[in-house]
Amino acid sequence: MTLPLRILLFYVNHLKPKVDLNEVPPAKMREMNRKELQKIGAIIDAPPCKMKRVEEGAFTARDGASISYRYYQPLETGTEGKSILFFHGGGFVTRDLDSHDKACRRLAQENRMPVFSIAYRLAPEHKFPIPVHDCHDAFKWLVGAAADLGLNPELITVMGDSAGGNLATVVCLLSKQEGGITPWRQVLIYPTADARLCYPSIDSLGKGYFLTRELMEWFVMHYQSTEDDIIDPLMSPLLAEDVSGLPPAYICTADLDPLRDEGKAYAEKMAAAGVEVEFHNFQGVVHGFLNMRRLCRRQNSAMHADIVSFLSR
Repeated sequence: MTLPLRILLFYVNHLKPKVDLNEVPPAKMREMNRKELQKIGAIIDAPPCKMKRVEEGAFTARDGASISYRYYQPLETGTEGKSILFFHGGGFVTRDLDSHDKACRRLAQENRMPVFSIAYRLAPEHKFPIPVHDCHDAFKWLVGAAADLGLNPELITVMGDSAGGNLATVVCLLSKQEGGITPWRQVLIYPTADARLCYPSIDSLGKGYFLTRELMEWFVMHYQSTEDDIIDPLMSPLLAEDVSGLPPAYICTADLDPLRDEGKAYAEKMAAAGVEVEFHNFQGVVHGFLNMRRLCRRQNSAMHADIVSFLSR
């Protein structure tokens, strides 16, 4: 673990004011996260990459709601119509387009392909399965709009970190069930894969390493509509009966992340079902290192290089 990351963990565990999750409503938590990101974002992450174009847009979800997205066009392209559909993390409750703006810019620049970052609706105002539907609708929207955008609808990669990684693979499950065009690749960055929170790393790393068990339980409580939702494969893809036929997957985990074991288990489940899987567990980093380029430069750079290689095959 790097010294800067140790300092961040010391700040989070000992200096940052403690929050009683039972007394903080989600809207307040989002505002606190935004303010903290403004405060330390430049310290933990690298400056934003320059893009040729960044635009805001919207598409219509199945229930008529307008869902915003942000489009990133890198300075150089050359990927034969490939694109990335990105879903941000945040436990289905927090984070937004701005929290992952720098990450999406890096992904666009390093992969030399456009990125569409989706502002799916958040719980608890929009509980499960609404975020799932929004992300599936985003994929279907991009498939339909691809030709007009100069993209190949059969070369769309779904990608996300944490909760976004969950949503990305669930979009693959739903697309497989529906038939027709499915995502070309899936990139799952330390995904949440089992809402039961039952894997050993949840207990061994659930305190002191940035993401806590208490916070994960808070996320699940706000995301689920019923108690049975946690065993629904659209919330817990590790419980899906059949994951064969899913797109090739790149999955990475952080070795100091409570979600480490379930990410590895999901990679193994897909590989056992015949899915092409590339799996990496990065040492010395915590949950969220996608957005910690300054603190975890070596691991962050290695992950991006892996993704570039995976999407160039």
